[in-house]
Amino acid sequence: MSTEREPQSQDDRQLCGLVKDLASHIEAHLRVRAAALGLTASQGNALRELTHPLTLRELAERMSCEPSNVTFIADRLAEQGYLERHPHPDDRRSKQLVLTPKGTELRERLLELLSEDSPLSPLTTDEQDALQRLLTRALIR
Repeated sequence: MSTEREPQSQDDRQLCGLVKDLASHIEAHLRVRAAALGLTASQGNALRELTHPLTLRELAERMSCEPSNVTFIADRLAEQGYLERHPHPDDRRSKQLVLTPKGTELRERLLELLSEDSPLSPLTTDEQDALQRLLTRALIR
């Protein structure tokens, strides 16, 4: 039985390494594209994730970081006129981060840049869909 598990462990390591390498390529791609717009990678990541108004905690979860880090990022984006803090419609104790028209325009430009020469562009649409399904399945436990 141990001989069956060892190849699986090696396969798991290889697959994990590939996923890690892909994530690194995606992060580097984001860093370069964000810098072209005068943003840090963290600011670019926040803009990419702001698909609709979010609280700091929700954005932190999407960015896989602590809310205190997102506060700093949100402060910089607000100072630059890209987002505003609005009262949450259902929770008077919290605020929502809302893109300004200027922020929406910048987000759209960033998404355009991210789609150019993306690390995933060698894959067909069907292959990207299949990868998304497989990664989603692997993450759901």
